[in-house]
Amino acid sequence: MNKPKTIDVHAHFLPPVYQDALRDSGLTTLDGGMPTPTWSPERALAIMDEVGITGAVLSVSSPHLNFVDQARAVTLSRSINDYAGEIKRRHPDRFGAYAILPLPDVVASLAELDHALDELELDGVALPTHTDGHYLGDAHLAPLLAALDARKATVFVHPTSPPCFEAFGLALPAPMIEFPFDTTRTAVSLLYGGALTRHRHINFILPHGGGTLPFLAPRIAAIGSLNPVLGERAVAPDDAMQALARFYYDTALSVTPQQITAIRALAPISQLLYGTDFPFAHEARLRSADAAFDALALTAQEQTMVRHRNALPLFSRFAARCCGVDTPH
Repeated sequence: MNKPKTIDVHAHFLPPVYQDALRDSGLTTLDGGMPTPTWSPERALAIMDEVGITGAVLSVSSPHLNFVDQARAVTLSRSINDYAGEIKRRHPDRFGAYAILPLPDVVASLAELDHALDELELDGVALPTHTDGHYLGDAHLAPLLAALDARKATVFVHPTSPPCFEAFGLALPAPMIEFPFDTTRTAVSLLYGGALTRHRHINFILPHGGGTLPFLAPRIAAIGSLNPVLGERAVAPDDAMQALARFYYDTALSVTPQQITAIRALAPISQLLYGTDFPFAHEARLRSADAAFDALALTAQEQTMVRHRNALPLFSRFAARCCGVDTPH
């Protein structure tokens, strides 16, 4: 039986201008020692063809733009987005792309949002879990979230090193522990900052199976309902769990039965999306992860849902190009 079409919602790219910026800043490793991978469209397409990935939505990973000053972030985000638009034009049925924004400057980010989505027709926005300590539920980012909500945008959230990373003293790379926790921090920030209630039209994708959120959700919901602790920010436990179930969760580095069971205990199968984390997860990891995904106790219909059908309403134009299917109504 042929494998269902597959949309990878969590694929990274490193445009030449971004690689130059990392090198100019002296960053030879990232986030506490992780090597900087190489990337090219040809390398990406080769492993996509081998594994059976029909299309991939590209984004810049950590450290995003937090290693340059604000003026450079504005020009660098424009160059990256223009490159993403060119990649889409060269490979319209294989690559989509999320825009990168020059946060924490909200005014500049709103201008870049218009350019990226209206002129370049990129497929969504990739936001770091925080910029300069502003997590996504922070009031500082409210105008940006309002604009994204008005567009009914798809927002891919990707972790980065937390502001306190250097103080921990564990001498471990941030992706090992801190990335999953930073994803949880920003999800909780959105919930208890009220953003999930105010902006119900944003489709948030949480990477890596939602970090630690599937395991911690009941604890978060219980403590988050305590008025003496949270005051007016308190949310009833059932309401909190329902809000967390509205996030989308991708399978990047999260394809063990234990991980999938935890996600499905929190959210329905309709909220699960296929992701790889390439090239930070290299080719051998993609092969083993795809085999592990095939071995999960999912029905054929559920496999198809996760591989591409759940992604159709999030990336309607790209899905029509890469999978030859229209958004379900």
